[in-house]
Amino acid sequence: MNKRWRIIALWLIPVVVGLGLIWQTAGNRAPVDTAVSSPAESRNVATGRMTYGRFLDSLQEDRVNAVDVFDGGRTAIVETADPDFGHVQRLRVELPGLAPNLLDQLKEKHVSFDVHPPRPSSPVWGVLGNLLLPLLLIGSLIFLARRSSGLPGGPGQAMQFSKSKARFMMEAETGVTFDDVAGVEEAKQDLKEIVTFLKTPERFTAVGARIPKGALLVGPPGTGKTLLAKAIAGEAGVPFFSLSGSEFVEMFVGVGASRVRDLFKKAKDNSPCLIFIDEIDAVGRQRGAGMGGGNDEREQTLNQILTEMDGFEGNSGIIVLAATNRPDVLDSALLRPGRFDRQVMVDAPDIKGRLAILQVHARDKKLAEDLSLESVARRTPGFTGADLANLLNEAAILTARRRKSVISLTEVDDAVDRVIAGMERQPLTDGRSKRLIAYHEVGHALVGSLLQAHDPVQKVTLIPRGQAQGLTWFSPDEEQELVSRAQLKARIMGALGGRAAEQIVFGQAEITTGAGGDFQQVSAIARQMVTQFGMSEIGPISLSSQDREVFLGRDLMIRSEMSNASARSVDEQVFKLVHQLYDDTVALLAEHRECMDRVVEVLIERESLSGEEFTSLVAEYAVLPKKERFTPLLVG
Repeated sequence: MNKRWRIIALWLIPVVVGLGLIWQTAGNRAPVDTAVSSPAESRNVATGRMTYGRFLDSLQEDRVNAVDVFDGGRTAIVETADPDFGHVQRLRVELPGLAPNLLDQLKEKHVSFDVHPPRPSSPVWGVLGNLLLPLLLIGSLIFLARRSSGLPGGPGQAMQFSKSKARFMMEAETGVTFDDVAGVEEAKQDLKEIVTFLKTPERFTAVGARIPKGALLVGPPGTGKTLLAKAIAGEAGVPFFSLSGSEFVEMFVGVGASRVRDLFKKAKDNSPCLIFIDEIDAVGRQRGAGMGGGNDEREQTLNQILTEMDGFEGNSGIIVLAATNRPDVLDSALLRPGRFDRQVMVDAPDIKGRLAILQVHARDKKLAEDLSLESVARRTPGFTGADLANLLNEAAILTARRRKSVISLTEVDDAVDRVIAGMERQPLTDGRSKRLIAYHEVGHALVGSLLQAHDPVQKVTLIPRGQAQGLTWFSPDEEQELVSRAQLKARIMGALGGRAAEQIVFGQAEITTGAGGDFQQVSAIARQMVTQFGMSEIGPISLSSQDREVFLGRDLMIRSEMSNASARSVDEQVFKLVHQLYDDTVALLAEHRECMDRVVEVLIERESLSGEEFTSLVAEYAVLPKKERFTPLLVG
C-alpha cells in the first residue's frame, strides 16, 4: 500500500468509527417519522411539525384531540382539529420533557393521550450494533500496527531480523548473457561448464562427474566478476539468490549464522539453484585473528557457511558462486575443494580482450569511420572492463559537449588522458615554469628514445592533468612476460631523465620538486632488483617476501626476514645502483643537449607531441636504436 492510500485509510478510520456510534445510538431509538407495521400505530405517523408553544396554545383552545408521547417524553405526535372545517392534522412536537403538569393539563382538557415505550429492535442488529465500535477500534489498531511494523526500526522488523536478505529470482532476467562478457575467455569457459551441468547434468553424471559445489571468482576490481555472475544467472535458467557478504554480519551475535541457515533452507527448497555472494571476504576472513576472540559474530557466520556448503547433511543441487579481490585473506577451510572446487581467475584483459570489450561497449555508440578500436586497445594497457566502459562513456560525453555527432579519435585520446591522469587544467602562462616542465618531460622521453631496452614514446604533453604539470607516456609490449636487467635499468634511467634534464639546463640550485614521484618509482625498482631478483653484488638471494597485502590476523607478528647487517648491505647496493644510473643519465642527456633544446622549443610551441612526432624530431639529431617492446611505464 502506497503512501497515498495510507493517508486515505487514516482519514476513513475516524469517519467509520463515528458512523458506527451513530448507528449504535440510532438502533435504540424508536422510528417516529417512518411508517409503522401495526394497524394500531398507523395514527402515530406525523405529517408535519409544530412548536411546543403552538401546542400549548392549541391545547388551551381545545383543538387537541389526542397526544402520543415517544422517546421517553422528548417527542410527541399531536392530533389537532379545526372546529370550523373539521380538518384533522397529525403534527410532531419536540417536548422539553414529560412533566407532570403537562399530563395534568391533558387530563383536565379530557384529551386522549398515551405514552409509548421504545420499540425493541431486532436482537441480531442489537448485537451487531454493540460489537461494531469495539471491532472498528481493534481493526484500526491492527492496521496502525502493521503499517508501523514495515518502517525501519518498527516492531515488525524484529520478527524478520534473522531472515536472509538475499534477493530471490525464480528465473533471473538480468539482461546479461555470456555474449555480453568479453575479455575473460578462460573464466567464461569454466563458468559455462557449470551452466551446462545445470541444464544437462546427465552428460556429466554418465561418466561419474559430480557438479561443483562452489566457484570463487578472483580478480582485481572492475574486471567483470559481478558481470559474470549476472551472465550465469541469465544463462542457467534456475532459481538464483544474490546477496553481499556484508549482509550476513550484524551487531548481535548469532544473527549472521541464522541468516545463513535461512538462506540455504530456501535454496534447498528450490534446488537446483545458484547462490551468488559478492565480496565474500567481508565474512570469510581467516579465523583466529586475535581480535574480538574466537566467538565473535563474523566467525560464527563463517562457521555456519562452512557447515552448510560441505557439512554432515550436504547441499545437493546448490552451487555457490562468490567474488572477491582479496583471496589472500580468506580462510583456508573455505577455499578447499568440496566447498569452492574452482577458483576462477578474472584478470585484467590483454590487448585482444580489451578490443573485444571495446566492441561490446561500442554497440550503442556512434563512432567515426576512421576510429580504430584496435589502436584504442593498444593505448590502454592495464585497463579493466570497467575502465574501458568508463573510457567510451567519457569520450561520448566529450563528443556531446563539443556538439559533434560521432565519437572521433580526438575525443577518445582526451578521454584516455583524463582517465589515466585526471581532468585537464588550464595550460601554464608563466614562461619560465613552462620551459622548466618542458625540459623535465623531454628528459624522460629523450632518455627513453635513446635507450634500446626502453619502451617507445607514445605521447609527451605540457597540458596539466590532475596533480601533474606535464606527462610522458610510453607504449608497452604486453606479450613479453619476463623483464631483463637491462630493461629494469632502462626504466630507472627513463624515470631519472626529468631530474637530470633540470640539473643540466638550470643547475643544481634550480632543481624542483617535480621528480618526487619519479624517485619513488626508481627506489621501488632498485630495491626489487637487490632484494628479490638477485641483480646486485649481494648475489642470487631473496631478502624479502613477495609483495602482498597485509592481513592483521596473519602478518601482525611476522618478523623481518633480514638482519640489520643485511638491511645495511641492501641500502648500500640500492644507493650505488641508483647513483650510477643517474650519472649515466646525466651524461646521456649532456651528449644530446642540442637535440633536447630543439625538441623543447617545439613542445612549448605545440604543448603536445605524439610518439611519431617526437621520434621524427629526435631522429634529425641522433641515431635511434631499434626498439624492443615490453611492459608499460608512465612517468610525470
